[in-house]
Amino acid sequence: MNYLPYFLTAYILLFSVSISSWSQQVPITFGKTVPLKNVTPPTSAKSFPLKWINVNTAEDTWSKKKDLLVCTGIPIGVMRSEKQYENFILHIEWMHMEAGGNSGVFVWSDANPAEKSRLPNGVEVQMLELDWVKINTKDGVVPPVAYVHGELFGVGGVKTIPDNPRGTRSKSIENRCKGRGEWNYYDVICVDGVIKLSVNGKFVNGISQSTQKKGYICLESEGAEIHFRNIKITELPSGITSEEQSAPVISGTISQ
Repeated sequence: MNYLPYFLTAYILLFSVSISSWSQQVPITFGKTVPLKNVTPPTSAKSFPLKWINVNTAEDTWSKKKDLLVCTGIPIGVMRSEKQYENFILHIEWMHMEAGGNSGVFVWSDANPAEKSRLPNGVEVQMLELDWVKINTKDGVVPPVAYVHGELFGVGGVKTIPDNPRGTRSKSIENRCKGRGEWNYYDVICVDGVIKLSVNGKFVNGISQSTQKKGYICLESEGAEIHFRNIKITELPSGITSEEQSAPVISGTISQ
C-alpha cells in the first residue's frame, strides 16, 4: 500500500492547525487609552482597554499578575499593540528585576522583526538597568552611564536627528533612572516625527525628523525579567504622514 498520500494529508492538517493556533492566540489586555479632554477634541471620548499581541516570543514570556504585566525576558522578541499610532502620548511605568537588565519600547514600529535580530524597526526608547555598564565593561573600559538613561534612537533603517547626540543616538542630558527593584516612569510624547521623553517627571531627551512616524508600539523582551504597570496611551490629532512614512499595516484577525 502507498502510504504517501495519507502522510501528506496528515502533515498538511497538522501544519494548518499550528498556524491557525498561532494566528488566533488570545492577546493580552493590559493598560488603557485615555482621552485628552478639555484641550483639543479627543479622537475618542471614551477609555478603552489596550490589547497586546505576541509577535515572536514564547507563550509564557508575558503574563498578567494583578496590576502588573510581567516579562520573563526570554526569548528575545516583542509583543505589539493591536493598532498603529501616529501622534500620541505614552505613559509607561517599568521596573527591572535583575542587575543589568535590558528592555525598551519601540514606537512607530513595523512590528515585523528580522529573524536574526528578533527586534523590529522603529524608534527605540531604551530601558536599561543601572548595573548594565558594570556588567558590560570590557578591557577595563566602562560604557558611558548615559547608555542607560532613556536613550532614543532609530533602528532597522529608521533614521532620526538626535537632540543630544551620541553618534546617531540621543542621550538624556540628566541621569534620572532608578535601579532594579524601583519603579521608573516614562512619558513619551510622539508628534509628527518628533519625540520628547520625560524620565521620572522631567523632560531630558528627544529626537526629531524620524523617517517613520506612524506604526505599532512594541514592548521588548531582551534577556531579563522586567515588570510594567499603568500603561496609558492618549491619541492626539493626526498630522500629514505619507504612506512612505508609515509602517505597513499587519493584516489578519485576532481572538477577542
